[in-house]
Amino acid sequence: MAAPLTAAQARAAWLEHLEHERRSSPRTLEAYGFAAARYIFFLEQHRGESLTVRDLSGVTAGEVRAWLAHLRAGDHPLSPRSLSQALSAIRTFHRFLDRRLDAPNPALTLVRGPRVKPGVPRPVTEDQAAGLLAEPSLDPDRETWEAARDQAVLTLLYGCGLRISEGLSLKRSDAPLPEVLRITGKGGKTRMVPILPAVRAAVDAYLAEVPFVLDADGPLFLAKRGGPLSPRHVQHTVQILRGRLGLPASATPHALRHSFATHLLGAGADLRSIQELLGHASLSTTQRYTEVDAAGLLSAYNRAHPHA
Repeated sequence: MAAPLTAAQARAAWLEHLEHERRSSPRTLEAYGFAAARYIFFLEQHRGESLTVRDLSGVTAGEVRAWLAHLRAGDHPLSPRSLSQALSAIRTFHRFLDRRLDAPNPALTLVRGPRVKPGVPRPVTEDQAAGLLAEPSLDPDRETWEAARDQAVLTLLYGCGLRISEGLSLKRSDAPLPEVLRITGKGGKTRMVPILPAVRAAVDAYLAEVPFVLDADGPLFLAKRGGPLSPRHVQHTVQILRGRLGLPASATPHALRHSFATHLLGAGADLRSIQELLGHASLSTTQRYTEVDAAGLLSAYNRAHPHA
């Protein structure tokens, strides 16, 4: 009779499932794998023995709460948001154990995560966004095609409200960009995004300079050596640009997506339209931008009003 599957082996099978069947991103795999490893280690320390899959199906709600309390303590306590993300990873792990390894654990339904107050988006101003988009072309030490590429990517994020992963998932066959582009976002949901002439022109300028032959089914944006451009490169590029421009650390690639929504709202666009453009499943997620807009109005009022 075969030895029972260990908890560590079950974790490895789960991560393989996430990578090859669910097509999870490397970042998700790293975060989920780390959370599950900490979870298993805590339970084994708590019980004083190695765990099998069957042991995991017997984990109690009290043990899960004790694990969460452990993460809240110590020299590096997790924030409510990080705790919620860790618990979400463990719920996903146990769903896999139930569906694939016949090891259900109903106790997980009795555990509530910490309340997490949604953070208010931190967009850049219109002038700051314009500076970020223009700055790559002003660097004399960069190759012309690389500067054009970085400018095209950032223009896509700001001009269309795309996530980094969405912008970098575009294929060569997607360009020249049409007037309306179909984007596949989180959860495989698709949405239609209008393409501004400035966005199309930035991508065309990159294509005119790129020194590689691009395959129709290959990535639109390439790295220096010809491989796919990585999200880390975009993040690093914006980090350098904001240093040159004197912008705060909140000026990130994702802040350009926030800015897209906030600036549209400030120009009179309705929330439902912005929800569709961003691909938010819930209107409540989009409503966070009204707080940003209201804060901007109040700031302008306090700066301009003679009695402020």
